[in-house]
Amino acid sequence: MFDSVLVVCAGNICRSPTGEYVLKQKLEGKNIKVSSAGLTALEGKPADATAKQIAQANGVNMDAHQGRQLTSALVAQNSVILVMEERHLNDVHGRYPEARGKTFLLGKWINSAEIPDPYRQSAEAFEHVYTLIDSACSAWQKYL
Repeated sequence: MFDSVLVVCAGNICRSPTGEYVLKQKLEGKNIKVSSAGLTALEGKPADATAKQIAQANGVNMDAHQGRQLTSALVAQNSVILVMEERHLNDVHGRYPEARGKTFLLGKWINSAEIPDPYRQSAEAFEHVYTLIDSACSAWQKYL
C-alpha cells in the first residue's frame, strides 16, 4: 500500500498545491501523507491568490501552503508522484531516474488528461483547472 503522495507541477503555487490539499481532503482518515513540490518552484511563496480563492469556495483551505523545490530526497521519500503534464513526467524521469515506475499523471484515471497551467490567466481558467484536479483526485482515491 502507498503511504505518501507527492503532487508536482512547475512553480508549486497553483496546480500542485491545489492537488495536494484536495487529495488530503479526499484521503482524510487514511494514513497517507500528501505534499507537493515544483520543478521550478517559487520557494516559500504562498499559493496563488486566485487558486486559493477558488479552492476556498470549494471548501479547501490552502492558507498554510509554501512553495518548495522538488529534490531527490522528496522523490525518495514518496511512494507515488503525481504530475500535471507529460512534459513533467519526462522532466522528473530525466532528473530522477529512480522515480520511474512511481510517477504518473494526476489525470491518469480521467483519460490521461493533462492539467493546463492557469498561472496569470482568468478566474475561469483556474475554475476549469480546479474541476480537473478535483475529478482526477476523486479517481485516484480508489488506488491509494
